[in-house]
Amino acid sequence: MNRRTHTSEQREDSAGVVAGLLAYAMWGVLPVYFKLTDTVPALEILAHRVVWAVPFGALIILFRRQLREVLAALRNPAMLGWLTLAAVCIGANWLIYIWAVQNDKIHEASLGYYMNPLVYVLVGVWAFGERLRRPQLLAVAVASAGVLILTLSGGEFPWVSLSLALLFTVYGVIRKQVAIGAMPGLFVETLILLPIALAWLAYVWHAGGLVFAAGDTNMDLMLLLAGPFTVLPLLFFAIAARKLTLTTVGFMQFIAPTLQFLVGLYYGERLNTAQLLCFCFIWLAIVIFSLDAVLSAKKKPLPVVPTGA
Repeated sequence: MNRRTHTSEQREDSAGVVAGLLAYAMWGVLPVYFKLTDTVPALEILAHRVVWAVPFGALIILFRRQLREVLAALRNPAMLGWLTLAAVCIGANWLIYIWAVQNDKIHEASLGYYMNPLVYVLVGVWAFGERLRRPQLLAVAVASAGVLILTLSGGEFPWVSLSLALLFTVYGVIRKQVAIGAMPGLFVETLILLPIALAWLAYVWHAGGLVFAAGDTNMDLMLLLAGPFTVLPLLFFAIAARKLTLTTVGFMQFIAPTLQFLVGLYYGERLNTAQLLCFCFIWLAIVIFSLDAVLSAKKKPLPVVPTGA
């Protein structure tokens, strides 16, 4: 390998690392955006997220010359069916996440994304007949113990965390089976959700409850930003996934829930004993899971899902 090729590869690696850090950092601080817009009902924010992601996503699709891939997906009934199911999963995931942040449950949302790689492994066993190594079994057992402690001692079933983890995992599995890029896939999904989002906004406007265009220019601008905040992290993720190994990107995915956890602390969310124990068990499971991934990186990379909150 000559010096010029080596330098080029180093630049690609550096660009990939920067893109990955930007993607997971944006997903990690996304709760701040939902806190700034918490006077807007969760369903309206979700609708704006879909509506404004379409034109912003279209610009990126055109810039990256991926329109042909989008059109091919729209003409393929089987692919369109899978992407419709993926759209339902990611839409439900977004709605629960927005509701959780608005109702001071950022830590529960963070826990869900910490759990996601472990749930992804379990789905691999159940759906694809994959076999778990002993460290993976131990990690899943430790994480399950943490959830059980939270359920029994905390007095409430952690439905937010489990729903986010399960929906995101199912979404990741579906996208893994569909031969389409991350950005074109998200664009098609938002196109599928667009009529529903527009219909909901029209209904709320007719009922006189629409926050958008009600006289608060600052809030209108914030809602317009829902598009870029939805699309940009995925664009950075797509760049990182192309330039870095899956193992490297896989470890980066823990940045987002960690930042979310810190954001929860910033907004004054308190952890009771059961929640703190659950987090400790989950963190221990992640350490076991990650160490195993390092030791077996050449054989099987750390599972990675295609997008974030």
